[in-house]
Amino acid sequence: MEQDILSHILPEGLLAHFSIIEVLLLGDVRSKKMFFEISLEENNEILAPVAKAEYESKGFTEVTLQDFPIRGKAVYLKIRRRRWRHKTDPKKVIRNDFSFVAEGAGFTQELSDFLKGTSGYERRYNNQHR
Repeated sequence: MEQDILSHILPEGLLAHFSIIEVLLLGDVRSKKMFFEISLEENNEILAPVAKAEYESKGFTEVTLQDFPIRGKAVYLKIRRRRWRHKTDPKKVIRNDFSFVAEGAGFTQELSDFLKGTSGYERRYNNQHR
C-alpha cells in the first residue's frame, strides 16, 4: 500500500530502479518542525551493457537530498546507489547511469544531478537536514 501511494508522490520513474526501505515522519527538536524522510535503495540490477556475471555489488554511495514538500512538511530522500566491482580487476567499478530517468521527470535539481552522476552534491547535502 505504502509503495503504491508513494509512486504517485515521488518523481516518475524513480521506483522502477529504487526500492522504498522506510518512510519516517520525524521532528526537528530545535525548529519544532516535522519532516518526512524516505529511504530508497537502488535495485541490484546492472543496466549497462556489460558482462553482468563479471561484476558483483560492492557497497553503496548514500546521499540525502531535499525533494518537494508534502502537505507543508519538508521531504528528504535518503538514497543509496549501488556500485559494482569487477570480480578479477577491482579497479573497474561501474554505476548505473540514471540520466534517462532524471531528464524532464520533475526532479529537484539536486536529485537530477545526483542521478545523472554530475554533481558534487554527495558531500554538500549528505546529512544536512538534521
